[in-house]
Amino acid sequence: MRHRSTGPLVAATAAVLTAALAACGTDAPAGTTATGPAQAELLDVVSSTNVYGAVAQAVGGDLVEVTSLIDDPSADPHSYETTPADAAAVAGADVVVFNGGGYDDFMTRLVESAGGEPKVIDVVALSGLAPAEDAEEHAGEEHAGEEHAGEEEGHAHGSFNEHVWYSLPTVQALAGRLATDMGAADPANAATFTANAERFSTQVGELITEAGAVATAKPGARVAVTEPVPGYLLQAAGLTDVTPEAFTEAVEEDTDPPAAALAETLTLFGPPEPVAALIVNAQTTTPSTDQVRAAAQTGGVPVVEFTETLPEGTTDYPTWMGAQIDALSAALNGN
Repeated sequence: MRHRSTGPLVAATAAVLTAALAACGTDAPAGTTATGPAQAELLDVVSSTNVYGAVAQAVGGDLVEVTSLIDDPSADPHSYETTPADAAAVAGADVVVFNGGGYDDFMTRLVESAGGEPKVIDVVALSGLAPAEDAEEHAGEEHAGEEHAGEEEGHAHGSFNEHVWYSLPTVQALAGRLATDMGAADPANAATFTANAERFSTQVGELITEAGAVATAKPGARVAVTEPVPGYLLQAAGLTDVTPEAFTEAVEEDTDPPAAALAETLTLFGPPEPVAALIVNAQTTTPSTDQVRAAAQTGGVPVVEFTETLPEGTTDYPTWMGAQIDALSAALNGN
C-alpha cells in the first residue's frame, strides 16, 4: 500500500487517559467519587493500527486502555512518521502489539528506542505463516515453542503476504496470546481476559464458517485483486486469485506495473471468461487501479472493497470482517 485517495498522512497522537471525579461535594477524599473508590488502574495496550487495537479491546474489555497509533484510514503504516507522544505511549505500555513482517517497521524502532519493558507481540511471528528465514528474523519477542496459528500458505503466487490480520486463525491465536500477556501483567483479572478471548475466538470461528460457506457455494471461483491485502481470507473462501503477480507487486510497491502486466490484468474482465469479482483496496488508488476498476465495471464484473484498517465509526473486528465477507459473498452470488 502506498498512494492514498483520502489525503496526506495524518500522524496519530497517543490517547491521554483522564479521570473525572464526581462533583457532589468539595470534601470528597482523593481517589474516590461520590459512589465509591476510584477505578482500578487499567492496563495500557499500544497497537500499531486500530485493527489490532480492536482485538486488544475485545480481550481486555474495560480493564484496559488501548491506544492505536494509526486510527485514521489516510495514514499509511509503510511510511508512518512517529511522534514523541507515540514513543511515550510505547514506553509506558504494558502490552504492545504490531503486525511485523515489514508492514509497520516504525513499531520495531519504537520498541527498541522507547525503553520500558512491555510484553511485545509481533503478529507475523506469532502466525507461523512467514517463510522460515523471515520468521526467525521477526520472532525476537515470541515465546519459545509458540504454536503456529494456522496452516495457510502465503500469497497465492508464492511471495509472502504480510497482511496477516486477514488470516482468521491468526487473529484467534492473537486473542489467546493477548489474554496470556494481559493475565501476566494483571493476574487478578487473568480469568476475565481468558474468557473474553474465548468469546472473541468463537466469533471469529463463525467468520471462518462463513468464509467456508463461500468456498462451498463457489469453489475455485476466479477473482482479481488490486493488491494481495485480503489474500488469506480469499484462500479461506476457496477463491483463486488470477491477477498477474507483476501487477499486484507493482501496486504494493508504489510503482507503475509493466505494460504487459496491466494489459493482462485488463483482459480478466472480458470474454471469453471474465473473473467473478474484482477485490480492491479502498484505501489505495493509482491510475492503474482506477483503470482496472473501470474495466471491471465496463465488463459487468462486481467490485468489492476491502480495507487495511477499520473504517471510521467501526470499532469491532468481527463486525468489520463479517461485513466484508458478506459483501464478497453477495458479489459472487450476483446480489
